[in-house]
Amino acid sequence: MVQPSAAPAAALPLAPGAVFDWLDEAAELRARAGLTRTLRSRPAQDPVLDLASNDYLGLVHHPAVTRAAADAALRWGGGATGSRLVTGTTALHTELEQELAEFCGVEAALVFSSGYAANLAALTALTDPDTLIVSDAYNHASLIDGCRLSRSDVHRAPHDDPAAVAEALAARSHRRALVVSDTVFSVDGNAARLPELSAAARAHGAALLVDDAHGLGVLGPGGRGAPAAAGLAGQPDTVATVTLSKSLGSQGGAVLGPARVIRHLTETARTFIFDTGLAPAAVGAALGALRLLKAEPQRADRAREVARLLSAQLTEAGLLASTPDAAVVSVQAPTPEAAVQWAADCRTAGLAVGCFRPPSVPDGISRLRLTARGDLTDTQITQAVRTIAATAPGK
Repeated sequence: MVQPSAAPAAALPLAPGAVFDWLDEAAELRARAGLTRTLRSRPAQDPVLDLASNDYLGLVHHPAVTRAAADAALRWGGGATGSRLVTGTTALHTELEQELAEFCGVEAALVFSSGYAANLAALTALTDPDTLIVSDAYNHASLIDGCRLSRSDVHRAPHDDPAAVAEALAARSHRRALVVSDTVFSVDGNAARLPELSAAARAHGAALLVDDAHGLGVLGPGGRGAPAAAGLAGQPDTVATVTLSKSLGSQGGAVLGPARVIRHLTETARTFIFDTGLAPAAVGAALGALRLLKAEPQRADRAREVARLLSAQLTEAGLLASTPDAAVVSVQAPTPEAAVQWAADCRTAGLAVGCFRPPSVPDGISRLRLTARGDLTDTQITQAVRTIAATAPGK
């Protein structure tokens, strides 16, 4: 991140209206680097073709999901009313946790107000100053922030390198160790080598924590997630976090794992104890989507198929598209400014795509990021590829 110049050590007192003048300087530096970000409101029924959201299974507007959300709000109210340990746990929360755990093949689950909060909880509650955390260099910001808050020593391992993870674990002097990785990395959509990571962790007495935000609903049998696909679901040394805001079309997050891990988080995790519970409407929507996925497991297969089709057709069009392991496809842009303009031109042409620039991309390469939604038709896939190719920088 570009930083403004430092103020003199013994600066004179500032007038009240000047204390935030440094923010203008910082904004100007970001603008010069092509890193300005703005909010854009969208209508409820956006006419553009959506490849920008994380609605991997196309469930966010599904009648079964929206009806479940509405029914939950009508029955339980607009909010959870308090912390989960006070008044914020409804029977609906408990129902969702039980069905999530059963679906993903683990002993227990604990629902949080966001996937971000779930990651902070797991990393801060399952570590201490005598723990070494070995974290993949491309991990999501929520995992990075959890590492920073953990009070543990953190080793930043090279991306997708189980051998380097094993080497760091072998050299540790700490009593405990935790290996941390996304299951599917959100920029390019490549999957971590979970069997190798698990083997490295077990060889050195470490636990494994994986963020399956982009795997749940897409990978594994019937969309049960990357740990299930790797044969790690329900293992006593493995914990997974998930979000309810992607494949399940709702909001919130959860930690999945051994019952004693969930009990420990319930009693010690600050983002659980001191946060208001997830709103009933979000709980109801997630539960409705989960039940729909269980009834229609082919939705996961279709999401992966759409990703493969997008990648292949974009590559045929001469673009630098990633080879997806799940439902994320990225297309490289030459500069941050070009990526922003490319995304804007796509929208003008009726296609919404994501735009990832530093610091969101760990390798510094700006991209368009496409969501391979499972409800896209072959005609829509072709339309999207033609639009991206026609608006590409230099065309």
